[in-house]
Amino acid sequence: MTFHNPLFLFLLLLIIPLVVWYVLKHRKTEPTLRISSVKPFDKAPVSKKIYLRHAPFVLRMVALALIIVVLARPQTSKSWQDESTEGIDIMMAVDISGTMLAQDLKPNRIKAAKNVAIEFIKGRPNDNIGLVIFSGESFTQCPLTTDHNVLINLFNSVEYGMIKDGTAIGMGLANAVSRVKDSKAKSKVIILLTDGSNNTGDISPETAAQIANKMGVRVYTIGVGTRGKAPYPVQTPFGIQYQTIDADIDEPMLRFIAKETGGSYFRATNNNKLKEIYAQIDQMEKTKIEVKEYNKKNEAYFIFAIAACVCILLEIALRNTILRKIP
Repeated sequence: MTFHNPLFLFLLLLIIPLVVWYVLKHRKTEPTLRISSVKPFDKAPVSKKIYLRHAPFVLRMVALALIIVVLARPQTSKSWQDESTEGIDIMMAVDISGTMLAQDLKPNRIKAAKNVAIEFIKGRPNDNIGLVIFSGESFTQCPLTTDHNVLINLFNSVEYGMIKDGTAIGMGLANAVSRVKDSKAKSKVIILLTDGSNNTGDISPETAAQIANKMGVRVYTIGVGTRGKAPYPVQTPFGIQYQTIDADIDEPMLRFIAKETGGSYFRATNNNKLKEIYAQIDQMEKTKIEVKEYNKKNEAYFIFAIAACVCILLEIALRNTILRKIP
């Protein structure tokens, strides 16, 4: 319920001083009949009228409050909303090669990439999203789906060692393109994340980018890793030891893929930067929503007006019948 004239509701504050005045007035009231002692009346029956002596004032205050509500013009509204959404198809191609275990991102590159990507997925409920993973070869971990709970569970299960080691960027990109090429969505997007350069696979990244371009697929590429050296865990007979490895990101190749397909290249050197990159992609690939809203308002003051009239009539009836004062 809404009010057409809500400022009138401030008049309800007038009831407070009226109640205070009424209480103070009755405290100072003195009897009109003076007698020497009231003891003879101690055992006299108490009239039921005594419980109604404040009823007229209460009815008057309720009536005043209702009249103020009527002046504020309460209204009910009925609304209809039509929504049309245009979803985007997004394939995420994620590198899970051995170097993704480097710990320049915390706790390591793979887990940081998973955590940020999952938050990205949760923020896009209207989109079809799928997942391709790659290292020495590539396979589809999850096809395009709107069931994001399933997708997130499959994403959480991704670990290093699921497939043979290596960095087949071209194969990962080509696999992702094959998953979205037949989509009917107006916008088809791939987010390719890697920390290395292509060193295996039957399809080169450049060829895969040209295929994506012909299929109308836009590719955002993300190079993950600090500039310089990064700590890398190595299993030894004495437990895990750390050695440093050089960042080996083929940035010219990633830039070419992005440019060839109309996307953008980003470099994530830490966790915060990776979050910012996904936030930028999220803004650039917003789902379009068209909303048509209709409102119909109905006056609802009539019931309050009737209640106010009933209170006034009850007050008049009480004052002129059982609570009538004798001059």
